[in-house]
Amino acid sequence: MAQKAHASWEGVFKEGKGRMNFTGYEGPFTYKTRFEEEHGTNPEQLIGAALAGCFSMALSANLEKAGFANEKIETDAAVTLRQVDGHPRITRIDLTTKAKVPGISEEKFREIAGAVKESCPISAALAAVPEITLDATLV
Repeated sequence: MAQKAHASWEGVFKEGKGRMNFTGYEGPFTYKTRFEEEHGTNPEQLIGAALAGCFSMALSANLEKAGFANEKIETDAAVTLRQVDGHPRITRIDLTTKAKVPGISEEKFREIAGAVKESCPISAALAAVPEITLDATLV
């Protein structure tokens, strides 16, 4: 199965504007929403959302496989974009997940969450990111 997305860009780099879309989402992005503090979206946020979504779903599956039914999993991703050798690069992604999982110990939960961080498909696709951290907490 191939999932599809589309992006377009009009105009020169700093003054131009773009749109990204896929089923269920369409949004604008600009130089300022990526590299400055202007409110709006950017490709890095979409990467963060993809990782947070993939991680949450994979964590649910792995918890169930281990005999634990979660009630709720919430994951945030903070994607850091920095200049490296004159080029913008994603240098770090910090995942923060909170889950309600009756009957599991904190140790077992963190063990499963850590394994999922390494194995979900989006994590594997982001292997070039130098650092992906995980703060996993039971609530």
